[in-house]
Amino acid sequence: DPQDRRYGYAFTNCTNCGPRFSIINDIPYDRPNTEMRHFTMCPECSREYHEPADRRFHAQPNACPVCGPSLMLEDGAPIGRGEEIRAAAEALQEGRILALKGLGGYQLLCDARNDDSVRRLRERKHREEKPLALMFPDLEMIRRFCTVDAEEEQLLQSFATPIVLLAKREGTGLAPSVAPGNPNLGAMLPYTPLHHLLMAELDFPVVCTSGNLYDEPIATTNQEARTKLGPIADVFLSHDRPIARHMDDSVVRRTTRGTQYFRRARGYAPLPLYHKREMPNVLAVGAHYKNTIAIAFGKQTILSQHIGDLSTPEAHRAFARVVEDLPRLYDFTPEVVACDLHPDFLSTQYAESLGLPLVKVQHHHAHVAAVMAEHEPEGPVLGIAWDGTGLGTDDTIWGGEFLLCEKGGFERVAWLDTFPLPGGDAAIQEPRRSTLGLLHRAKLKADFPHGFAGDELALVRQALEKGVNAPLTSSVGRLFDGVAALLGLRQITTFEGQSAMTLEFTAAGRLGEPYPFEVDTTIDWQPMLGAILKDRDHGVAVSDIAARFHGTLVEVMAAVARRVGVRQVVLSGGCFQNRLLYEGGAARLEGAGFTVLLPKQLPPNDGAIAAGQAWVAGWGR
Repeated sequence: DPQDRRYGYAFTNCTNCGPRFSIINDIPYDRPNTEMRHFTMCPECSREYHEPADRRFHAQPNACPVCGPSLMLEDGAPIGRGEEIRAAAEALQEGRILALKGLGGYQLLCDARNDDSVRRLRERKHREEKPLALMFPDLEMIRRFCTVDAEEEQLLQSFATPIVLLAKREGTGLAPSVAPGNPNLGAMLPYTPLHHLLMAELDFPVVCTSGNLYDEPIATTNQEARTKLGPIADVFLSHDRPIARHMDDSVVRRTTRGTQYFRRARGYAPLPLYHKREMPNVLAVGAHYKNTIAIAFGKQTILSQHIGDLSTPEAHRAFARVVEDLPRLYDFTPEVVACDLHPDFLSTQYAESLGLPLVKVQHHHAHVAAVMAEHEPEGPVLGIAWDGTGLGTDDTIWGGEFLLCEKGGFERVAWLDTFPLPGGDAAIQEPRRSTLGLLHRAKLKADFPHGFAGDELALVRQALEKGVNAPLTSSVGRLFDGVAALLGLRQITTFEGQSAMTLEFTAAGRLGEPYPFEVDTTIDWQPMLGAILKDRDHGVAVSDIAARFHGTLVEVMAAVARRVGVRQVVLSGGCFQNRLLYEGGAARLEGAGFTVLLPKQLPPNDGAIAAGQAWVAGWGR
């Protein structure tokens, strides 16, 4: 209604919508305790706010163009008031990069059809190949670019409005550099008035990615955005309403087992997990990667929003702010602190500095315990925790674990046979190192396009022979890396999990006939590796080998579960972001008579570690 006093206003809301967690500073949720305290309501807004029959009754962010927040466009040229959104849309149409101040921080936008713009964004942001999320004007346009079923439509249009991973259609005109080598797209709809108004000016999808530098938290203040995003963005669309705390977009996927969370943030955090049993006051500080923190008290656990990898001073400062902020909001005082075993994690060091009783929780135990916190199973469970890395109780690198868990304890009952990682952490970015470690352990020789220079290869092999800087690992994530490199799929990665994703996509949604393997306390993968080499050298299609590799891992789950004999099985860890392992593993185990417990409200990755730490620590008090 052009006659409405809020027509075209980018900060319109009512009692049932608008910002909350990103503007609140203290409890109770009243306007003086929010960032809206900076804006005094005009007489008309005040009347709405105090009228019980009005839809804006006690809507704390209530405002209008007269009294509320206002937009600012920084483009190097004067822009008339009220023209900010139109000018920002024109900048996107011209192929420029826009920094937009969203609900929980800045976002970087560009035309998703314009490959030059997307490549320029990648180059400036130092994000070489990791898929970029897209925002679409409406659901109809998403249908043109992706296949969408009814449940996925519900997720897209839900109150949380997350990024939903969808199967990508071909031939849509999307820039190839949006999600190179990936059959999926991360799609979302506008979720604030500002997004709606901007997208209404466009007839195409835009890249909409976090406004941050590599490994840093999302920018939230106007000054921070100008400083850090200035070298990336061509245009800034900002406003004068402060953001109390950062909030990234949540990422989810529909599976045959329900909604699976990859990142739990805007729209889902800090929604609680409810428990049947009473919990002591536990502060859990999470893992190093995909960090979140948690507080447990009463019969609930509150998990923070996604914080991210704690690899930079900026990220650690964001972590420290959340550790101070979340307990304050809930008037919470910890009695005990839970953290990871790894002494070098910044989160562990922070926990140790607090001077409170400390519970150190093994990484993979925390993965399993997070699922136990959701389901509260009676009796023991067999936890299958597969991921890239986690310090074990024997000081080796775990990652292919079968843990017998009950209450707050665990026993390691089986694991992937270990192999060396030449170069240690360097193997995370270089799958070819995992391949050489696997071949060395199996006493096999094989050529593959590793890309090492002669002298460099000699040094790697020397490290393997002497056992110098070649720590042992039982990691399924590194096994994925090694097989992917052996098949020529990926020798060096540019983001976490890239080679494993490539191997999964190569399998094309299929579980093939299992390769041979042997199960005792350790899972002997050497017969499988020999068979893979044989297939490769006989010209078997790489897609078929990839399918059989996945089929082998699914069969390993069932074989160990039968050997252990516990009827309840938990699947958790970053490897279960792989759809074939997640859906296929659950189906195979259920077909063998086991009850399978999966993450329902939490991600399988390290974003759930804090919840698991809190659950374990709660049993010890």
